[in-house]
Amino acid sequence: MFSRAYQTHHDRQLALWLLTCAVVIYGMILLGGVTRLTESGLSMVEWRPIMGIWPPIGEAAWQEVFAKYQRFPEYQKINQGMGLDEFKVIFMYEYLHRVLGRLIGLLFIIPLVFFALRGVIRPGLMPRLLVLLVLGGCQGLLGWYMVKSGLVDRPSVSQYRLTAHLGLAVALYAAILWQFLNLWPKAGRRSKSSSTASLAGVARWSPLLVVLVYLMILSGGLVAGTDAGYAYPTWPKMGPGFVPPGLYAATPSWLAAFEDVTTIQFNHRLFAYLLFFLVGGFGLFLALKASGTALRLAGGAVMAALLLQITLGIGTLLTRMAIPVAAGHQAGAILLLTVLLFTVHLLRRHTTINGS
Repeated sequence: MFSRAYQTHHDRQLALWLLTCAVVIYGMILLGGVTRLTESGLSMVEWRPIMGIWPPIGEAAWQEVFAKYQRFPEYQKINQGMGLDEFKVIFMYEYLHRVLGRLIGLLFIIPLVFFALRGVIRPGLMPRLLVLLVLGGCQGLLGWYMVKSGLVDRPSVSQYRLTAHLGLAVALYAAILWQFLNLWPKAGRRSKSSSTASLAGVARWSPLLVVLVYLMILSGGLVAGTDAGYAYPTWPKMGPGFVPPGLYAATPSWLAAFEDVTTIQFNHRLFAYLLFFLVGGFGLFLALKASGTALRLAGGAVMAALLLQITLGIGTLLTRMAIPVAAGHQAGAILLLTVLLFTVHLLRRHTTINGS
């Protein structure tokens, strides 16, 4: 058996490794969003998971990949007449996105094998790490499955596959971050607090807020996948009023929530308003009522991240999806999820320690 100090030391090493993976995945998600915003995702029409690590080298190689791109719908229906220099720009966004995905795989696998061979992974953690590894592999397959949907007859990927690809990436990020928080050495026992009872009630339902923010991100995936943000680039109204005409105008009506741009954007806005009250109220409660400084600061951070994200969302609409603002909006969504995960974990740890 390892001593407590020995296990804590290696838990810290594992935690820093997982944190590094989470940070790089954050960057991967943002790069994926920029790839989508610049309409670069269909520039690479082959997967080539091994040899695809090398970019085209030399004019002949560039002409070859460009000729392949010209045989597919995006070039024929949208980018007809695009020159090689313009193609190189969109190609490099997608190329870097794929290369970063491969590097994340190596960043996870190599240290995992190293720690496993040294026998320093605490009991019960290895199965969870292996599940994350398998899901990471599935993410790569899902990315190519998404791209394939835009190489058939229409020059855009399926919004369902795009949302699934985004959703799995965010789920992996959140799961890895949660494992980091579990492994990072905990503070010592805190003194009992009169606010423990009320905090314990909040702690029990606080994970629901994480789920709602995650669903909000999936809703954003549908907006991106259908270009629904262009339908009504105004705020707070959508057209003549708050509620636009033609909501759920589909057969069956529920299908409009996934395929009608007006309904998709309206639902995304409603989600934002709901989170403003629920997440904002949660942050305000902690900032005002929590006894510990760390929890009060966490509550303030939640409110700040929420306000930033809402501001970026409105700005994305009013600038008609300007790439820097829209990319910032996606970054803000992951930031809000991150701050919320930290806060929920801290709150649950606080109430567990004080309630013990």
